[in-house]
Amino acid sequence: MDADLTRRQLLRGSAAGVGLAVTAGLATPAAAAPLGEYDVVVVGSGAAGMTAALTAAKRGLSVVVLEKAPTFGGSAARSGAGIWIPNNQVLLAAGVPDTPAKAAQYLAAVVGPGVPAARQEAFLRNGPAMIAFVMANSPLRFRFMEGYSDYYPELPGGLPNGRSIEPDQFDGNLLGAELANLNPPYLATPPGLVVFSADYKWLNLALVNAKGAAVAAECLARGTAAALAGQKPLTMGQSLAAGLRVGLQRGGVPVLLNTPLVDLNVENGAVTGVLTPTGLVRARRGVIVGSGGFEHNAAMRAQYQRQPIGTDWTVGAKENTGDGHRAGQRAGAALDLMDDAWWGPAIPTPGDPYFCLAERTLPGGLIVNQAGQRFVNEAAPYSDVVHTMYDKNPTAPDIPAWLIVDQNYRNRYLFRDIAPLLPFPDAWYAAGAVFKASTVQGLATQIGVPSAALKSTVDRFNGFARSGTDPEFRRGASVYDHYYTDPSVTPNSCLAPLWAAPYYALRLVPGDLGTKGGMRTDARARVLRPDGSVIRGLYAAGNASAAVMGHSYAGAGSTIGPAMTFGYIAANDV
Repeated sequence: MDADLTRRQLLRGSAAGVGLAVTAGLATPAAAAPLGEYDVVVVGSGAAGMTAALTAAKRGLSVVVLEKAPTFGGSAARSGAGIWIPNNQVLLAAGVPDTPAKAAQYLAAVVGPGVPAARQEAFLRNGPAMIAFVMANSPLRFRFMEGYSDYYPELPGGLPNGRSIEPDQFDGNLLGAELANLNPPYLATPPGLVVFSADYKWLNLALVNAKGAAVAAECLARGTAAALAGQKPLTMGQSLAAGLRVGLQRGGVPVLLNTPLVDLNVENGAVTGVLTPTGLVRARRGVIVGSGGFEHNAAMRAQYQRQPIGTDWTVGAKENTGDGHRAGQRAGAALDLMDDAWWGPAIPTPGDPYFCLAERTLPGGLIVNQAGQRFVNEAAPYSDVVHTMYDKNPTAPDIPAWLIVDQNYRNRYLFRDIAPLLPFPDAWYAAGAVFKASTVQGLATQIGVPSAALKSTVDRFNGFARSGTDPEFRRGASVYDHYYTDPSVTPNSCLAPLWAAPYYALRLVPGDLGTKGGMRTDARARVLRPDGSVIRGLYAAGNASAAVMGHSYAGAGSTIGPAMTFGYIAANDV
């Protein structure tokens, strides 16, 4: 699933008791009645799984997709569906000045030596071919997210104008009755509007910026045109999942919903199928696991990740409980990066948490710890902000942290789906997600931080805003910092003083789009044992595998881009 999950937040607010005999976690072949035999069995119908299935089917192989949920699409369907794939044909057609050498230099600088060079090279080499393949074998089309900078554009090979693409508008009518089985978005756009991820930046500014108002009008015009044409317009993750599913329909690939992975079937050291609650599905050539992360498995999060952590702050699909990780481990797989996730600050609002993108970057806000002091560049890449929260929390507690804004900020900008000028919901106050006071000192008292310290921090920050320079954390020094900002604010579009009462504090916790640790794989997406040997017949992609991004995040779509690419690689290797 991709870092851009919350771009879908634009405008508004197994049972195993079936008689399977399992020995040491691995069912014997005779333990379950065979449900069928295919060349390739794919576990999971997210971006990784469906790309893998489509690829295998177009090779002439028989394929089945097993999906735990009652819907298809996984976390990808819920997301904003940014896709980070350097040098793909969509980018090049848009005139993006990318080259393989630039991309390799940049990726190596971002991920460091912890990710094998062969895996980096495999991703960069196969990514453009994957995009071309998907466009040739499904109705999906893509568009350049112009201006959405790489997350570290100042590094060698970085592109300030970005390398990310997203799905174009898709007509849900093409799915037929299967549209009812599409996993719904995290937060849907209002009826009558057609909104792309790249629009989100401007919709935040619609009240104060001419281009923002024009983009809002364009979203309405698209929606009107789609309605007049009798279409069911889908964008972002809904478009991506629907387009891949139509590709599978046309390729004759069955997707079996409500069919979870119970275990992998292993014979003579090779994976030969998947055990489900109702029987064994055999794989003649291999199993590709694309079952997502373990973000909704509290025990695994407690075992592998830093505290405090839980399952309430993630926006990943609720079925992501590490089934593939545990089955792979029982089959001998090594696991990597289990301590990490696709992090981002989240506000623990009632129901689902809110993954906070633009709101912490827009001018007129700052983030403080429990001592009332700033501790991070608020506009830094979202994963970096949470890494900093965890790094500093033991000695300078910052979980929760607090996003401090004033009424001027609220008068100007969209906040999640709450229009400017409108109040935060009463339920947010009741849940302790937001507090309000007429003075900064009064706000400090409400959230339990030292009043004098918070007042001093805000006063100092206001001085930085007026000068346009942040000497403490260099907010605005990177091109990336300026993506979710207000270009009318000068001299630094990231910085504006807080001066208009009342003042607000929003609780921030370590949220995530999903976990990024999983089975160790090689450049061919084959799963490896701790000694580096290959587990025959077993492949992994997406958040069931350890991320090719390592502990970092190259740009918008660094989850979905590699997930689709390694699904493609696996299916071409199996």
